[in-house]
Amino acid sequence: MDGTKIEANANKYTFVWNKAVGNYDRKLDEKIKNHLREIDRIVAEENEIYLEDDLEETGVNSRITTGQVEGVVKSIDKKLAKNPMDKKLKKKAKEFKKDILPRKQKYEEVFAIFEGRNSYSKTDHDATFMRMKEDAMLNGQLKPGYNVQIGTENRYIVGFTIHPNPTDTKTMIPHLKHLEKRLGRLPENIVADAGYGSEENYEYLEEKNLGSYVKYNKFHWEKKKKNRENPYLTDNLPYIAETDRFVCRNGKQLLHIGNRKYVTEAGYETRRDYYRCEDCTGCPYATECKNTDKNRTIMVSHRLNELKRKANANLCSKRGHKLRSQRVVEVEQVFGRIKGCWSFRRFHLRGADKVKIEWGLLAIAHNIAKMALEG
Repeated sequence: MDGTKIEANANKYTFVWNKAVGNYDRKLDEKIKNHLREIDRIVAEENEIYLEDDLEETGVNSRITTGQVEGVVKSIDKKLAKNPMDKKLKKKAKEFKKDILPRKQKYEEVFAIFEGRNSYSKTDHDATFMRMKEDAMLNGQLKPGYNVQIGTENRYIVGFTIHPNPTDTKTMIPHLKHLEKRLGRLPENIVADAGYGSEENYEYLEEKNLGSYVKYNKFHWEKKKKNRENPYLTDNLPYIAETDRFVCRNGKQLLHIGNRKYVTEAGYETRRDYYRCEDCTGCPYATECKNTDKNRTIMVSHRLNELKRKANANLCSKRGHKLRSQRVVEVEQVFGRIKGCWSFRRFHLRGADKVKIEWGLLAIAHNIAKMALEG
């Protein structure tokens, strides 16, 4: 399994960024709050619709909604019905209706298009801005595109999926679920590069009893002698499971001080444990071990480390070496034919559904061409 980024048929200058829209939306919320503070005569109605004190406490989920703004407009209209000559209230009502409410509606529509992404193109809402490897200007600029994932067997494409997110980590499970749904089964072994090596993916492969030959991001890095023998790296600290603590080079113990749970976008729950040295005062290795005056603190995922040890054993086995060497002549050759020999580097159609059809036709063409050459 592997992925590649293909440029979308979209204008590369029509980008919309989630962070920028979020900033504009927060500024609009501040403007709304300032207006509400000025309208002293509708304080009661305002409090029923939007509690400012509660908003400050709720943090990221404290955005003012279109419904709340509409409620404010209705409250102002009620007051104007009782006092139609109030010029200040008329001015506020006009600004809410002509400016604030339309902008709030626009921002909510934009957030709905993002669907958790960081960006999209105005000319193809399904396309996300990604850093492409091939760039005519050789400056690594972002372009709207799609992350195409394929799985191959003997260089035949057995399944593909199209994703809006640029990283491969989040694509493995959706891809394999789609493959199982279409074919009724999953492959015996999964071979992939370090872009897919996450705790969530390893857990899924183990749950499905699949042969896991998926690298993690430090697979080659930790094989180097200088890293393998570095006594200060967290992975090289001796761990005493019975007492749940680590021991540093100076013989000091790193005691467990707590843990924190994390939940991924897919709903997978993981845990990170924190350990702190009992006392780093006067340690002769302090300058090499840490870059702070405080006692050293480390973060560890025991479950991820266990899964990485299993993955390492698989990858370093005789079968693992064979399967790893096959990856570069399997899926890479397929991408080489489509992107290199056939010069397909940009989709012609717009929208995720049409892009799937276009890539599906390419996959069929590739499989037929390979059959013809072998026949």
